[in-house]
Amino acid sequence: MNAPTFPLLRLGFRTFFLAAGTWAVFAMLAWAAAWSGRWQFGAVPVMAWHAHEMIYGYALAVVAGFLLTAVPNWTGRPTPRGPGLAALAALWLAARLALASVPDALVVAAVLDLAFDVLLLVAVARPIVAVRQWRQAGILAKLLLLGGGNLSFYLAAGGIWPAGQTLALHGGVFLLVALILTIAGRVMPGFISRGVRTAVTVVEPRGATGLTLVLFLAFFVAELAGADPRLAGLCAAALVLVTTRRLAAWHTRALWREPLLWGLYLAVVAIDAGFLLYALAGWFDVPRSLALHAFAAGGIGLATLAMMARVALGHTGRDIRTPPRALAPALGLLVLAVLARVVLPLAAPMHYAIAIELAQGLWIAAFAIFVFTYAPILWQPRVDGRDG
Repeated sequence: MNAPTFPLLRLGFRTFFLAAGTWAVFAMLAWAAAWSGRWQFGAVPVMAWHAHEMIYGYALAVVAGFLLTAVPNWTGRPTPRGPGLAALAALWLAARLALASVPDALVVAAVLDLAFDVLLLVAVARPIVAVRQWRQAGILAKLLLLGGGNLSFYLAAGGIWPAGQTLALHGGVFLLVALILTIAGRVMPGFISRGVRTAVTVVEPRGATGLTLVLFLAFFVAELAGADPRLAGLCAAALVLVTTRRLAAWHTRALWREPLLWGLYLAVVAIDAGFLLYALAGWFDVPRSLALHAFAAGGIGLATLAMMARVALGHTGRDIRTPPRALAPALGLLVLAVLARVVLPLAAPMHYAIAIELAQGLWIAAFAIFVFTYAPILWQPRVDGRDG
């Protein structure tokens, strides 16, 4: 069988969504083992490994799958498929395995991981630049900055620039949140208007997208520059107001009957909660790690799972309004994981260790359901017989 005709290599979403979902399970299992003290591993300390692999391993794989699939639709130009897509995925996987292996593999992991970042950026940028679709410049900039964040991580891990680790890990989460908010502003009104089973028109509030980006840039700089926490808190408080306004404009009761919609909607709710926690942390004794995990587990986790589920259905010729029955339980388990990781430590800080372990188990269960349910969808041909 020729590689280009093998379904798993026809479009980026097939390869990278399956890889991302599988890695979400195995990476969290490894982190759970390390957290409980049963296993120590990797070329970097396990806590840094966990954070890095959730951002630059799992989440970036989802971004790769999404962009390698969306860019051909946006531009009419192809992105890698067949052997080229296989090579890109193999590079991603090799980097994951190298970073999880012995300390001596750090340089190898860095070379592989950064090579993947560069080649992904080239693969996405070439068709966009070819048709001069400058509207996508912001997405390319975020992809470039994520590559820079990954470089910062490896410079810190190698002892060259110790301060780079915080920049890489916190900055990586912030960049992914910015990407989610950018894409959400573009697609959520249309998704909801067309996706519910009642007649409704949902619109993005005027000026909300631009204001969100400006305020988020101010928050991003204030938080990463180590400025007065109250300054970042003020920016976060303003973002709470803007994001809550967007959520109110998007809301209709009918969306709660559609898992593909409420999963994405709750992702933005989690991001809004993260802004609120950052705002409170500027003046009160609220751990910033909880705000960061509201962004990471809630915003990024829910958005990526729901988007993978939606894109996989739509691009394999299936009806996005009738997703697999297992999807709602998977998303529900992930919502519970977010509550366990963010809310439970606030309500019962004396049970912090239990909260972490509960969140780990719920995350693993959610993504295991996704992989088990969607693997056949991703590796089988389109149901309508078309290529893709």
